[in-house]
Amino acid sequence: MSLDEARTVWVDRLGMRYRAPVRPAGLRAALRSVVRREYREIDAVTHLTFGLDAGEVVGFLGPNGAGKTTTLKILAGILHPTSGDVRVLGCVPWQRRRSYLRTIALIRGSQPIGGPAELTVMDSLRYQQLLYEVPRDDFRTAVDELVDLLDISELLPRQVRALSLGERMRAGLAMAMVYRPKVLFLDEPTLGLDVSAAATLRRFVAQYAARTGATILLTSHYMADVEALCRRVILIDHGRIRYDGDLGALSMTLAPDLVDPTLDVVLDRLYRDGAR
Repeated sequence: MSLDEARTVWVDRLGMRYRAPVRPAGLRAALRSVVRREYREIDAVTHLTFGLDAGEVVGFLGPNGAGKTTTLKILAGILHPTSGDVRVLGCVPWQRRRSYLRTIALIRGSQPIGGPAELTVMDSLRYQQLLYEVPRDDFRTAVDELVDLLDISELLPRQVRALSLGERMRAGLAMAMVYRPKVLFLDEPTLGLDVSAAATLRRFVAQYAARTGATILLTSHYMADVEALCRRVILIDHGRIRYDGDLGALSMTLAPDLVDPTLDVVLDRLYRDGAR
C-alpha cells in the first residue's frame, strides 16, 4: 500500500527492531559478558499500516508489550523506526522539525509535568507560551478555554510540586494544549487517576476534539476511555494489527460466538488467543 500523504496520519509497513543484551544468571556469565556480549533481536512493531483522517479519535489497543507505546513514540518523533515510512501532517516525525513539534503533543499518563516544580501552574503555562512561540492574544484565549474545560482556575497560582496526581494531570494537559496541537497521541492518559479525575479527562478530550477538529490516537487499558471517546479501534498484538474498524463491530468480528460481550471480554479473548 503506497503512502497517502492526504491523510493526517499515515503509517506504511512500519517496523521497529531492538537489540537487547542476553546473559544467563550467575557471576561467571556476568564476567564473560564483559568481554563478549550477546544480543537477541526483538521486533516491537512489525509491518504496521494504517491511516487516520482529520478529526478522528481512534483507540489503539493491545496487551502489554504489543508495540503501542513504541508506535506512539515513533509518531511523535522520539524514536527512529528500522523500516517503513510515516507521515503526520505531511511531515516525517523523526526529523523533529520545529514546525512539526509545534503541531503535535504526546501525553503519557505516567509522565510527570516537565519543568521546575517550584513554578506555579500559570508560570509553567507562560513558559510553554515562550517555548512554542504562541502569540499573546492566542495564549490568553487558549488559557481561558483550558481553565473552563479543565476547571483549573484554582490551580493557576499553586506550585506544581504541591499538586495531587489528578491536579497534575489536568495542569499537564493545559500545558500540552496551550499551543493548540492538531494531533494528539495519548498514552494511558487516565493511568492512576480516580474515577472523577478520569471522567474529567475524558470529557476534556471529547470537547477538545469537537472544538478544534484535532486528530487523536489513544491507548488505554481502561475500556471506559475507549467506549466514551472512540468509534474506531485498531488492535495490535505482537506488533501486528489484528483488527481495524468500527468499535461496534468488534465483538462480531473477534467473538461471534459470544452473546452481547463487553469490550473487556472481547479483548481478554484476543489477548489469550494471541498468547497461545
